[in-house]
Amino acid sequence: MSKKKDCFLVNRIKSVGFAFKGAYLLITTEASIKVQLSIGVIMTIAGFYFDLSLTEWCIQIIIIAIIIAVEGVNTTIEEIADFIHPEHHQKIGLIKDLAAGAVFIVAIAAVIIVCIIYIPKII
Repeated sequence: MSKKKDCFLVNRIKSVGFAFKGAYLLITTEASIKVQLSIGVIMTIAGFYFDLSLTEWCIQIIIIAIIIAVEGVNTTIEEIADFIHPEHHQKIGLIKDLAAGAVFIVAIAAVIIVCIIYIPKII
C-alpha cells in the first residue's frame, strides 16, 4: 500500500516538473507570452507605485495569471492545429481564430479591470 503512495507522490513530482518545463518553454519561446509577461511586470510595478489594496492585488494577480494561462492554451491549440494540418485549411483557421478570440475577450476584461483599479488612483 505504501508503494502506491510513493508512486502517486513520484508521479505528482514528475507532473510538477513537466509543468515547470512547459512554463519555461512558453516564456522563453513564445513572443505573445513574453509580451503578456512584460505587461504583467509593468502592472506589478504600477501596483507598488499606486499602493494597491490587498483585494486589488488579488484581482490584479488573478487577471495576469488568467491572461498568461489563456495565451498558453491558445498557443497549445495553434501548435496542435499546425501539427494535425500544417497546410492552410479553413477549419484549422477557424479553430485558431476561436482560440485567439478567447484571449481577446480576457484581454478586454483585463483592460476594464485595470481602468476600474487605476483610474480612481490616477485622478
